[in-house]
Amino acid sequence: MSTPNTNELTYNGYVTQIATMAVVNTQTVNGVVQGVDAAFNAIIPQMLNYAELRIQRDLDLLPLLTSNTYTLASGANLLQISVNDFVTIQTIGVVSGTSTIPVLPTTKEYIQNVYNDSSFTSIPAYFAMVGGDSATGGNTYNNIIFGPYSNSSYTLSVTGTIRMPSLYNSATPSLASTNTTFISTYLPDLLIMASMIYISAYQRNFGRMSDDPSMAQSYESQYMALLPSASKEAYRNKFQESAWSSTSTSPVATPTR
Repeated sequence: MSTPNTNELTYNGYVTQIATMAVVNTQTVNGVVQGVDAAFNAIIPQMLNYAELRIQRDLDLLPLLTSNTYTLASGANLLQISVNDFVTIQTIGVVSGTSTIPVLPTTKEYIQNVYNDSSFTSIPAYFAMVGGDSATGGNTYNNIIFGPYSNSSYTLSVTGTIRMPSLYNSATPSLASTNTTFISTYLPDLLIMASMIYISAYQRNFGRMSDDPSMAQSYESQYMALLPSASKEAYRNKFQESAWSSTSTSPVATPTR
């Protein structure tokens, strides 16, 4: 087995470290350490999906937040947004001149009952998520309805969360030695533990009647031990710490915020 290089958590060092923990053979091609076990190589994307998606869902990281603009046609109350644009939509604003007017979220039943007359038009004041549509070509959309119907063509500013690029996108010799992601750079401890939860479960066929059913749970316990401190940092980054501040709560300061 090759000696792992764990000086930095690039795709190269990351996979080498995981491969060493999982006890599989590796080879070095053009300076990049690769696994030679086809079965192990095949599960790397699933391992990274498990680890990265779990961290993103647990922490609701600030870099996941982004924005985009769309056009709501005059006389319309329906906007279709590709499911690839956002994971969750947080805010919608109507751009009118130099102002952006917030549109408030509500239920589809409210809009359908209060703003069901297409002859009454104004600047949209409310929106509701009403599900998805499958369009020609297999593209799927999130449908958003507005109330009242639009009295003009408006630009809508939409903010929401996305999925971060996966570390697996760097799985080429030209990228593996240099590319990193936000998670691999700033949360490498969680990334390793979450990956090992999946790898250890894979090694035991995800069964609790195997030789060592507690193996995955040991990594799970370590991941859960690391998660609270990372969560606090994520809250601070979004000014959601104690008293809606960006600073940690001091255990000795009085009075408390």
